[in-house]
Amino acid sequence: MKTADDIVIRHAVPDDAAALIEYLNTIGGESDNLTFGKDEFPIKPEQERAFIEGLAEKPHDCMIVAVKDGRIVGDATLAGHPRRMAHRAELGISVLKAEWGRGIGSRLMEALIEYAEQHGVELLNLEARADNEKAIHLYEKFGFRTIGVSPAFMKLRGEYHDAVLMYLDLRAAAE
Repeated sequence: MKTADDIVIRHAVPDDAAALIEYLNTIGGESDNLTFGKDEFPIKPEQERAFIEGLAEKPHDCMIVAVKDGRIVGDATLAGHPRRMAHRAELGISVLKAEWGRGIGSRLMEALIEYAEQHGVELLNLEARADNEKAIHLYEKFGFRTIGVSPAFMKLRGEYHDAVLMYLDLRAAAE
């Protein structure tokens, strides 16, 4: 899809399944901003492969990966909704901690937004831990706006953490 520096941004392929599971289990241990911890990603490689293969049948869904030296260092997903909410998609994005601050999150976000615009997605939604300032800054940089707070969204080591609910309206960009 796109190349910048030593990072390749491209759509995930079924052969990425095992590497994606390894990546997700690694990032789960690097940050408390995700909904899962180290080695808590409960999907088997064959399930992930089937999920990636199924993306082709869902025009509002996609998975994009950032690859460095053959290793996945970031991923981003869109998950569309059915029926009367088919104009919306949920967005998720993550980057390996060793690669933070290199612009990979921005490149992944650009690729997701481009995909959404090309496939008729009108609104993007996401949730971020309310104290995850770096992620919120990234989302705001791309035009996301906060529309609310979900209290006690996560519970880590007995402590509750709120999440901000954010959205990006792509209809204005299309006009």
